[in-house]
Amino acid sequence: MLLSNLWKAIILGIIEGITEWLPISSTGHLILVDEFIKMNLSKDFMEMFNVVIQLGAIMAVVVLFFHKLNPFSPQKSEIQKKDTWILWSKVLVACVPAAIIGFLLDDWFEAKFHNFLTVSIMLIVYGIAFIVIEKRNRGKQPKCTNLNHFTYKAAAVVGFFQVLSLVPGTSRSGATILGAILIGASRFVATEFSFFLGIPVMFGASFLKIVKFLAKGNSFGFSEIFILLVGSIVAFLVSVIVIKFLLNYIRRNDFTAFGWYRIVLGVFLIGYWLFS
Repeated sequence: MLLSNLWKAIILGIIEGITEWLPISSTGHLILVDEFIKMNLSKDFMEMFNVVIQLGAIMAVVVLFFHKLNPFSPQKSEIQKKDTWILWSKVLVACVPAAIIGFLLDDWFEAKFHNFLTVSIMLIVYGIAFIVIEKRNRGKQPKCTNLNHFTYKAAAVVGFFQVLSLVPGTSRSGATILGAILIGASRFVATEFSFFLGIPVMFGASFLKIVKFLAKGNSFGFSEIFILLVGSIVAFLVSVIVIKFLLNYIRRNDFTAFGWYRIVLGVFLIGYWLFS
């Protein structure tokens, strides 16, 4: 059973590492994959697993951007250190809406929306949104092309967009990137800020899930810990590759292709749901 669960954890780690950063919904894909690849583990563990392996993906951001995010770096001037602290304060401002609403309504969202149909519909809705917004912005110059010029007001707006991602299938990165683009940020600035915003959000969400998992009387055995570690490590390694790919991709392309991917996948899944 351990071996069977192990290869499934590897597959889920690969999916998490890819979908956490591309605006196509990591949680949504993990819920969908669970329809076809089921681990022989409790529902409580899988709900916790699907969130906690995101820590592996988030650690890729910490490693890749360690210098940029480190306000104590001896290689930075005093001004650069100050700018780094300001960046972190903007990230924290953007975290507030989702932190409050997520803490209060996490169980409600999970009970009402963590299902196959919701994910399918949200894939289509936000796929259309990406295509429409990219078409609207074609030929326009973004107002903000430097992360240092991203204001506290902009951070707060993006924070409210992040609340939308509490509905699975939306995509945390997708919602925050769309929000930043709508208020005038370049794709690169929007994507970088979305990456950094994920650090406190995912640490907080993972901590909350672990606490709830243990509060229900569950415990971690060796096999559960091992499976969680393997999934997280795989998510980390895949995330390093995907983050580098996405940052290079958006220098020359927009997000329209991801919009079409979402729509095609969503339509296919609704068809599967209706006729299976």
